[in-house]
Amino acid sequence: MTLDKLKVGAYGVIEAVGGEGALRRRLLDMGLTPRTRVMVRKVAPMGDPIELFLRGYELTIRLEDAQKIEITEEKA
Repeated sequence: MTLDKLKVGAYGVIEAVGGEGALRRRLLDMGLTPRTRVMVRKVAPMGDPIELFLRGYELTIRLEDAQKIEITEEKA
């Protein structure tokens, strides 16, 4: 499953970060690394972008970028 499919309030663990070149490096630099726990905090009214909570801070990314991040959803 990819990060863009995670529902608001749900948690997941990043398994892999896709993309190429500068995009992949940017995602990794923002803290989106494998084995990181992430929660979708909010979704914009039109559905893009989404706000994530990870590593103690909020991060907003586009759905296009979230589609490149493979996660495993955590069960509550």
